[in-house]
Amino acid sequence: MDYVRLGTSGLKVSRIALGTMTYGDPGWRDWVLPEAQGRPFIARALELGINFFDTADMYSLGASEEVLGRALRDYARRDEVVVATKVFHRMGPGPNDAGLSRGHIMSAVQASLKRLGTDYIDLYQIHRFDPETPILETMTALHDLVRMGAVRYIGASSMLAYQFAKMQHVADMHGLTRFVSMQNHYNLVYREEEREMLPLCREDGVGVIPWSPLARGFLAGNRTPGEARTPRARSDRFSEALYRTPDDYAVQTRVAEVAGRRGMTPAQVATAWLLHQPGVTAPIVGASKMPHLEEAVAALAVKLTPEDLSALEELYRPHPVLGL
Repeated sequence: MDYVRLGTSGLKVSRIALGTMTYGDPGWRDWVLPEAQGRPFIARALELGINFFDTADMYSLGASEEVLGRALRDYARRDEVVVATKVFHRMGPGPNDAGLSRGHIMSAVQASLKRLGTDYIDLYQIHRFDPETPILETMTALHDLVRMGAVRYIGASSMLAYQFAKMQHVADMHGLTRFVSMQNHYNLVYREEEREMLPLCREDGVGVIPWSPLARGFLAGNRTPGEARTPRARSDRFSEALYRTPDDYAVQTRVAEVAGRRGMTPAQVATAWLLHQPGVTAPIVGASKMPHLEEAVAALAVKLTPEDLSALEELYRPHPVLGL
């Protein structure tokens, strides 16, 4: 396993992060694994050298945080792992049970700390941009969490580049804590982040930790037009909205061709491509089968040639903004 700094911060993370949305309560999504089936993936990730684990309060409505917290308590020392979670999405029926207001952030972080069974969160991320809350209110609340010791670093997730730049600017103007990371939607079939967000992050020293590096399984080659082979593919409406255009299938086919030529799996090639992109710190991989996790780690050793990179990239066509 390789370890790198998260952007220009001093925090060192593994070059592969394990996303734990897949572990929690099957009642939330039918493709989610219950705790007994999810724990072995966290244990195996630790064996493979992964120290970076990502979750969110809204995954299984809190159960994902609980599963991760209990597994790390049993399998690792707290100071040896980097725990990342998120705030924004609705966690209750009340008018203040969502968003990035000071009230919701303060209540949400306490709930996350309790579910994770820890007294601090390494990386606390805003899950989306909140147009209804003043940016200064959000940034001040996050800064206060850092000063309190409840949170050590803050990060952001999918939003427009100008929104991210505004939030960083407000932090700078008022002497507040800046975001050290951006968790954005980026993979071989969705590369719109290359236009503005990725250059901004590179220039600003912000680490990039892409979500859905395999396009929710699409790039693994297990989906064909009109057919959904996996339980997640059959029920994941979000995925249907993101991928499945003819251009996407052309890229999927090309990934499989490069993988076949190199004697690898499509998942390894798609993950390796992300690892070759400037500014990318650690793709956040999900795994519902153990080979998924092991293939992601194996991608660290893959060296794609300029010809491979050209072949993988040449069929991409622009997309509308997706995933915000």
